[in-house]
Amino acid sequence: MSEEVKTTETKTAAPAATAPAATTDRPARPARPASGDRRPARRPAGGGRFQRRRKFCKFCADKSMNIDHKDPVLLGQFITERYKILPSRVTGTCAKHQRSLTTAIKRARVLALLSFTPLHHD
Repeated sequence: MSEEVKTTETKTAAPAATAPAATTDRPARPARPASGDRRPARRPAGGGRFQRRRKFCKFCADKSMNIDHKDPVLLGQFITERYKILPSRVTGTCAKHQRSLTTAIKRARVLALLSFTPLHHD
């Protein structure tokens, strides 16, 4: 009887040996950390490589600068190369001065001191 038991064990052992060979094509799953926390460690706020400078309003900092629709050089700093008005989050201007900048740029466009689009040549 011991011979019969050995033959059945070898028959069942052979298919089990071939099954893991098919799953080895996949890359191994990385080991999980022992602790219950699965998230990677967070960096402290603002503790990156670069220090971001605080944006400030040019017109609030320098009271002598006036927003004038007749000054296309100044207004040109606040429009893109495609002649779109830059938002205050990019330029750093405060809401009060952003509104007056927008009005001045639109007035300069109507007076043909600034172009509406890059297709309009000076």
